[in-house]
Amino acid sequence: MTASIDPAEISKFEAMAAEWWDPRGKFRPLHMMNPVRLDYVVTQIAAQFGRDPRAPAPFRGLRILDIGCGGGLLSEPMARLGAEVVGADAAAGNITVARLHADSQNLSIDYRATTAESLAAAGERFDAVLALEIIEHVADPQDFMTTCCALLRTGGMMICSTLNRTPQSFAMAIVGAEWVLRWLPKGTHDWRRFITPDELYELSRKAGLDPVDRRGMVFNPLRRDWRLSDRDLAVNYITTHLRQDWA
Repeated sequence: MTASIDPAEISKFEAMAAEWWDPRGKFRPLHMMNPVRLDYVVTQIAAQFGRDPRAPAPFRGLRILDIGCGGGLLSEPMARLGAEVVGADAAAGNITVARLHADSQNLSIDYRATTAESLAAAGERFDAVLALEIIEHVADPQDFMTTCCALLRTGGMMICSTLNRTPQSFAMAIVGAEWVLRWLPKGTHDWRRFITPDELYELSRKAGLDPVDRRGMVFNPLRRDWRLSDRDLAVNYITTHLRQDWA
């Protein structure tokens, strides 16, 4: 089952797969953003499941899916924290790179060239689903969110990050990152597919999830670093959604 897969989007990332772990390559923006989004992910998971991030292997016993895992920039930190990690990506080239890098780090990660729909159809269930910088690339965002809900156990959480559809995001993500700085190949993003926070919350509710948190991820061009913001969600933002199953 591949309802959320857009072949054109997959082809873009297949072409860049070999550069996943080059911090100065085409995925430079993700390498720069990764510490701040990782901080958010760890904080949210630890709070939801009552874990102390400072403890040894604090996520031991948790099963985490990194959907659209790419080269494993998030899968590897989750594995180091003790989680049982499944990294899934529809682009087989990404999975090849991810496996090789994990092996070089002596990390055990279950990488699969597959889709969210296939995992759900197989009855796979997780404590947390990470869907970072992927929903703006899927064919049907509502189907994707609904499938992610199906992949969660009751009490599980989905963390989703994406780009807001604003003039600021067009200036930063398209003009700045693709046209001027050339951090990404032109055409990597389609601004029309960006999703506002309110739209994402509505997708979440329709999928059967309870959206509980959203924070902006703000880039400072002078310091060339990122920070979380309670107010500025104009460009990048990250959200948490719970599967409560109250009914």
